[in-house]
Amino acid sequence: RAVISGAYQISRSKMLRLASVLVAGATALQAPRQPLSTAPSWLQAATLEQPPATSKDLLPRERYVASNRFKTRGGKAAARFEARWANRKSRLAELEGFRYFSLFREVPVEDVVGPRGAAAMGGDPPQYNYMSFTIWNEKKDFNAWRKGDAFKEAHGGTSIGAFLKAMVSSLKVLKGPPSPVFFDGLLHLAAPPKQIGETEGGWRVVEADGKNLLEAENFVAANRFTVREGAEAAFEERWAQRDSGLADLPGFKSFTMLRRDAKTKGHSEKKGEADKFGDDFNYMSFTVWEDRDAFMGWRNSQSFKDAHSSGPKKDEGAPKQPPPWVKPPSVVFWEGVLELTGADGA
Repeated sequence: RAVISGAYQISRSKMLRLASVLVAGATALQAPRQPLSTAPSWLQAATLEQPPATSKDLLPRERYVASNRFKTRGGKAAARFEARWANRKSRLAELEGFRYFSLFREVPVEDVVGPRGAAAMGGDPPQYNYMSFTIWNEKKDFNAWRKGDAFKEAHGGTSIGAFLKAMVSSLKVLKGPPSPVFFDGLLHLAAPPKQIGETEGGWRVVEADGKNLLEAENFVAANRFTVREGAEAAFEERWAQRDSGLADLPGFKSFTMLRRDAKTKGHSEKKGEADKFGDDFNYMSFTVWEDRDAFMGWRNSQSFKDAHSSGPKKDEGAPKQPPPWVKPPSVVFWEGVLELTGADGA
């Protein structure tokens, strides 16, 4: 026999096996003052204090970014997923070191720049369609949140029953479990803080009925790079020397060059295994705009042309240098909902 909920169906034997796994996970979250070594491997890796870079040539970390990637089912699953986030219990904005949060949903590249523009940009779209994105001042601030009650509250509550309910509910809207990814934030630049919408108790107050998608509150243009080993310092220096003029442009909110924290792994991922969603990039330029029009205004501006110029001419006899990446960069666009900004800005 099967347990049926709407269009979702799962066998009783699978449900029992799943429940046993979830209970074990919930029990681990419940244990008071557990040593870090007993935490799930993906969380353990994410919370070990490590230097931001092993090479003195790499740029210092200015922010720490924790992200989680999700793939929703069809139909109204996306709207239900957004409603779950909107109606969850959270006091994120009240936590020490919090700077910025938004839940991003993918916007197809061709919807923004048209089919010809999408073909010119190349690259493959991500295999997930939502991404939570939290900027912390320091990695230790993220660690403190992960180990505190605020983390448990945001993920279903402090009881095993509440945790199970939240996890089973996730199965109805998601295709498989989420997969976190972590970044060092470099070259961070942000406009003065400006909170959108109403907040209460450290979280957004938004009407979400689970039937309609939430209204977009920002727009993100990101470029993903797979930089070859040994070229990281030169790649970072190249970006550090750019004169983009972003801060002076209307609608600009923030920019961060994200360097993947490769020492962390996602859910059920083991050392040496491929990324769950096939993301092999290790850098991502990440620019948040007030809306799509602001991004398009920049894209058609002289600032865009200057930022994407080929740079100073090389000597004719100089040997041609290979690009720092192993394959062409890949563009992705997002629009954000539930934007939350800390008192000090992103």
